[in-house]
Amino acid sequence: MGNNLPKKNSSLKRFLAIYLILTGIFFLLISLEPVRRVVDINGIYTEFIVLVTSKTLLLLGIPVEYKGHILELSSFALDIRFGCNGLEAVIIYSVAVLSFPTVWKKRALGILFGFIGIQVVNVLRIVLLALIAVYHMDIFEIAHLYVFQGIMIVVSFGIFLVFVDFANHGKINLKRDSE
Repeated sequence: MGNNLPKKNSSLKRFLAIYLILTGIFFLLISLEPVRRVVDINGIYTEFIVLVTSKTLLLLGIPVEYKGHILELSSFALDIRFGCNGLEAVIIYSVAVLSFPTVWKKRALGILFGFIGIQVVNVLRIVLLALIAVYHMDIFEIAHLYVFQGIMIVVSFGIFLVFVDFANHGKINLKRDSE
């Protein structure tokens, strides 16, 4: 029983080392000007999220126009930037998946489904913020800075825990059997 502790400690150190190195590399790559001149991942990503969010708002009957990273509502404009576009959450989640010791097929599936899950929640978050901006501007800052950022962290971590369960057991089990 005690012999397993050094192995787990070593695995955790390996996970953390890989996680920190990959996080640094990914954030460096999207922030370096020479890389951005070739391909502006953040810009492309943001414009896609703004497009999807604007189409969602239109489906809900909320008049909106968009250009680049700006959503123009009737009484307010949302400026979607890094940190609000969901890319930061996706990078942090994806790096955790890449750092986790499992086969590459499970990592690829984890990144794909995690990306989709995080972005669905993120678009819903931006839509709700837009609705709050239009109908309840007095609580916009609290919702934006505290409530929805916390929700994104919890959702990303929750999706990672589902991935860990999948990586360890080969299936997704959202409920636990009581023992």
